[in-house]
Amino acid sequence: MDKRIDVIATVMRLKGSVYDLTELELSYAPPYSSTKDPVNMLGYMAENALSGLSPIASLEDVHLRDTEATVLLDVRSQKEFNAGHIPGAIHIRVDELRGRLNELNSAKPLMVYCQVGYRGNVATRILRQHGFDAANLTGGYKSFEIASFRSSASE
Repeated sequence: MDKRIDVIATVMRLKGSVYDLTELELSYAPPYSSTKDPVNMLGYMAENALSGLSPIASLEDVHLRDTEATVLLDVRSQKEFNAGHIPGAIHIRVDELRGRLNELNSAKPLMVYCQVGYRGNVATRILRQHGFDAANLTGGYKSFEIASFRSSASE
């Protein structure tokens, strides 16, 4: 973890951008990691968000959304959904999404989320490739849960 923070800090110090993160050649050991380091993956995710290929939504967007006009889509497992979800969300597991697209209204924008963001990003890409206006909630349900906890603790 500290190695990755050092790499990102070095790119920042050298006035690099998220695009530079995608081009880094970092060492790896095949039995323990993949050829694309999480630093590279961070760069790809940022690049996709900036280009509009995979738009992102914030917690503020969730709270300000028009609940009649915007669909909140949870793509986590049934067990995760049952353990807690954002009120008003519908549930379709990311693995089932392609087969259940007909259950979604393509005329309404979608805010997609998973636990922390990865599956939400995958689901957002699937939806956008099928003509949906979809954005991935940054930080996923974890961010919502933390923000909700902080909000209730301060009351």
